[in-house]
Amino acid sequence: MTERVLSTKKNGMAVLLLSILLYAAAIVGVIFTAMAAPYHTIFYAPMVLCIVYLCVGWLFWPGLKVLGPQEALVLTLFGKYIGTLKGEGFYFVNPFCVAVNPAAKTKLSQSGDVDGNAAGAKNLGALLNGSAAASKEPVSKKLSLKIMTLNNSRQKINDCLGNPVEIGIAVTWRVVDTAKAVFDVDNYKEFLSLQCDSALRNIVRLYPYDVAPGVDTTGDGQADEGSLRGSSEVVAARIRDEIQSKVRQAGLEILEARITYLAYASEIAAVMLQRQQASAIIDARKMIVEGAVGTVEMALDRLNQSGMVELDEERKAAMVSNLLVVLCGSHDAQPVVNTGSLY
Repeated sequence: MTERVLSTKKNGMAVLLLSILLYAAAIVGVIFTAMAAPYHTIFYAPMVLCIVYLCVGWLFWPGLKVLGPQEALVLTLFGKYIGTLKGEGFYFVNPFCVAVNPAAKTKLSQSGDVDGNAAGAKNLGALLNGSAAASKEPVSKKLSLKIMTLNNSRQKINDCLGNPVEIGIAVTWRVVDTAKAVFDVDNYKEFLSLQCDSALRNIVRLYPYDVAPGVDTTGDGQADEGSLRGSSEVVAARIRDEIQSKVRQAGLEILEARITYLAYASEIAAVMLQRQQASAIIDARKMIVEGAVGTVEMALDRLNQSGMVELDEERKAAMVSNLLVVLCGSHDAQPVVNTGSLY
């Protein structure tokens, strides 16, 4: 289905004013002819015409359509797609045209398309008061062409190493082809939400949570350092491209996808935290040992250069041992001062 934008002129106000004037004229004509008809039979025909117009003149009003900025209206005539109204203004179209939007009643967790807490409180109050049905606002068939953000619920997905992670994304999107959005899919909002979930699972399964050896995330046959935590920009870009390839047939454009939440699943979060802490401790110890060895080497070199003290191999070994204990210990050293001879 290809979108056709109607070039209808914005003459809704002129039609509205004309119909009101005709109604006023018809009312005046009925009154005048009703008073004059008993005396002159010629007034019966105009009176009948005025009454007929009063009965059917309102049929022009359903053809009046008002559109705001970044809104569109998809119209069908007796089941056939005739075109789309775009652009703000007051339009007049065929009164028998019907606006179509299967997703008008769909509410997703996205900007500009959610029920507020006030509406929920109103409905709850109506139920508590025993009313049969809560008050509802009429559903608009207009399509929004604005940029909207879809916040899908968090999902639990196994990464490429089999570790369950929880991840959530925010997708910025908009409608670019109203005909495809309305006619090529049953409900373009639900279709978008489903494709976001599917694309998220497909991409997350290719990456480990943290950098892992021997993992190929790009598909080129070579191991790389890609990960969900360290390559969030790359992962988000791949998710966006994956979603766009799926929703193009629905006339939607994906502008951006962002990871809004990322963490290990609760059942392994504690274990993975201990693993990260152990890795951090090992890295810190390696750095401490490297620094201590460098310090001892420097101390021995300075003593040899200055010639202040001549140490044999046994005394050097004892000095190295003492210095390493002091520098690598996890607690403050308690030195013992020897006031006698070293030998």
